Amino acid sequence: MIADYHAFLERRYHVERSGFEPVWLPGSLMGFQRALCEWSIEMGSCAIFADCGLGKTLMQLVWAENVARHANGRVLVIAPLAVTAQTVREAEKFGVEVERSQDGTVRTKAGIVVTNYERLDRFDPADYAGAVCDESGILKSFSGATKSAIVAFMRKLRYRLLCTATPAPNDFFELGNSSEALGNLGYMDMLARFFVNDDKTSAQGGGRKFGKATEWRFRGHAEEPFWRWVCSWARAVRKPSDIGFPDDDYTLPALTQSEHVTACPRLPGMLFAMPARNLHEQRKERRRTIQERCESVARLVDHDQPALVWCHLNDEADLLERLIPDAVQVSGSDRDEDKEDRFIAFARGESRVLVTKPKIGAWGLNFQHCAHVALFPSHSFEQYYQSIRRCWRYGQTRPVHVDVVTTEGELGVLANMKRKAEAAERMFSRVAALMNQSLTIART
Repeated sequence: MIADYHAFLERRYHVERSGFEPVWLPGSLMGFQRALCEWSIEMGSCAIFADCGLGKTLMQLVWAENVARHANGRVLVIAPLAVTAQTVREAEKFGVEVERSQDGTVRTKAGIVVTNYERLDRFDPADYAGAVCDESGILKSFSGATKSAIVAFMRKLRYRLLCTATPAPNDFFELGNSSEALGNLGYMDMLARFFVNDDKTSAQGGGRKFGKATEWRFRGHAEEPFWRWVCSWARAVRKPSDIGFPDDDYTLPALTQSEHVTACPRLPGMLFAMPARNLHEQRKERRRTIQERCESVARLVDHDQPALVWCHLNDEADLLERLIPDAVQVSGSDRDEDKEDRFIAFARGESRVLVTKPKIGAWGLNFQHCAHVALFPSHSFEQYYQSIRRCWRYGQTRPVHVDVVTTEGELGVLANMKRKAEAAERMFSRVAALMNQSLTIART
């Protein structure tokens, strides 16, 4: 009876495969990459959560080429703006034919078409057999309408792949959106099945508040079934050994981080610096201390090596560009072509210092030539993680140093970011352990 019950649970929480046997696997694939490609092609619709530098671009191109050949159709790869050109360059390197389109038209016979998220409305899903959401974690940065349009586009296709380095494993809401985009449980259904609301409200009524530990928690004994369900449609890999392969050359260099609390004038009538207690006060503190914080960053990057500087406000970016003589800024107001040119120039070493915002350039770009990152903290762990991983990634040959610049008033923001980083590390370790367990069961 116990065995029958466990078999029932496995069927209930398992996503069935809907793909096909691979028709093409290039010899350039590493062992773990080949295993992930085989699994994703056989799944048909799934997610690969692979860390920076593990070869997600190659794996998604192999998946897309297989779908294009098998279905005798095209596959659309949707990526952040600056990553589209990088994807085309990677495709050329591995002998995969890819066309980049910005208006929905395709002029060649290429089976793979690449565009950026902001131009998706110019494409018709009826023209495609499958789609890849590259750096799918960026979806959280879009408005609700844009995100809904992306999910709606994906749901109309038979073959779908999500790829990102940061699935935010402690953000169950995002995992629900990923599942929905793949045609599995929607996040509301996910909540109802695996979670309970301490306020006794329904999943429909409490969805907007999801993510707060005081409101949602796993149902009794539901945590392991939840992660086993996730493992049935996703693979989370920080290093090859997470899925049973030798790590070999996949060893990250040393990472060091220094925190700099910048001295700033006290508020009128205050003898001591007071911590900002809420988002409104934190925003005021950030704007009040722009000059001091930017001057601190300018001093830290005053050397002859490449440096990557992340900020959050337009005024911060403009001041940093003025204070750092050889800095180049990538701004949200720049033309798409100018953004790409400046990102590429920095990657080639033609610009020494790049100043930009995480929401513009923190996803997918490879800046391995740079080993110094300076940033202002925010409440987003994902932005922090992605900002660092542009440089600290597999393939980086030098130790990477990160300077975090803040003020006494914003120490609470820094503490919150650290707490989220620790929670994400614990959760990712839990996912990797359960995934290995599931893979071991599958192989026996």
